[in-house]
Amino acid sequence: MNHAQKGFTLIELMIVVAIIGILAAVAIPQYQDYTARTQVSRVVGEVNALKSSAESIFNSGGQVVSSADDLTATPRQINIGWTGSNLVDDTHGNNGLEVTNGAQADMSYNVVLGTDASGAVAGVTITVSRSTAGAWSCAITGGGSVTGWKDSYAPAGCPHT
Repeated sequence: MNHAQKGFTLIELMIVVAIIGILAAVAIPQYQDYTARTQVSRVVGEVNALKSSAESIFNSGGQVVSSADDLTATPRQINIGWTGSNLVDDTHGNNGLEVTNGAQADMSYNVVLGTDASGAVAGVTITVSRSTAGAWSCAITGGGSVTGWKDSYAPAGCPHT
């Protein structure tokens, strides 16, 4: 009687394991890059959304702040409306948003990535600035080669400088 064996040989199983290992070696770093890029893009979008609020406060004669409103101050201090992000380091208060020159035409605000952000982008600062002419710009600083930062993480509208 001829008994046909069923199943895979050891060599066939080893080949499948090797192929899965090669695919994982390529896919995991790509996934980490996509995650870091997505995190930076998300925070850039969140802080850029505050431009209209800052412009409205500034144009009404108020001072843009990241803390509580103080309507008795001169000029009136009005909160920009930042509610925070789990990707932003908030150890310095105000949910991690820092406003500079809030009462002047050339105001700016920034956040530092941290907390739940990928190690490759943690410590990077995203700054949104308004010129005296009313033009807004965005820039990313920090994130040297020590943390694994890649310039491809920065979205097109907010370059790494």
